[in-house]
Amino acid sequence: MIPDEDRGPAWLRDYGYTDFGQIEADIDAMEQFASKLSATVEDNYAPHLSTVTEAMSTRLPDPPSEFIELLTFLSAHRDVADVAHQNVYNYANGTQDFAVVAQDIGKRYSGSDAFAQASVKDVDRAFNNLPSMDSPSATEGNG
Repeated sequence: MIPDEDRGPAWLRDYGYTDFGQIEADIDAMEQFASKLSATVEDNYAPHLSTVTEAMSTRLPDPPSEFIELLTFLSAHRDVADVAHQNVYNYANGTQDFAVVAQDIGKRYSGSDAFAQASVKDVDRAFNNLPSMDSPSATEGNG
């Protein structure tokens, strides 16, 4: 057994252990963050989606069929452009979903008694109820 004087400060002895299920969520900060995040997407991100869509939708002309390397490159290029385009829309949709969940949690737990009940488990549960990013509606644009 290690003597107390050799164990370091008492407040540091349980370093490395955290029970995240018992951490309280800061509801006010979550609501403020959600509204700022939603406004940022709406004001600074969504207006550029049509420009990005137009640029990524531009198809390059097909090369001669005997130039297999260029055909292979263009096929890979189209695949990458499609994935990048999906990511652009998923970012907007996912960010908006995040803001909606944070606002919902804020409404559900506003008030001093409810504030004590809100925990990381509640936040996790709310995010687990979001639609999958693989669903067709998740890849449609917000604006």
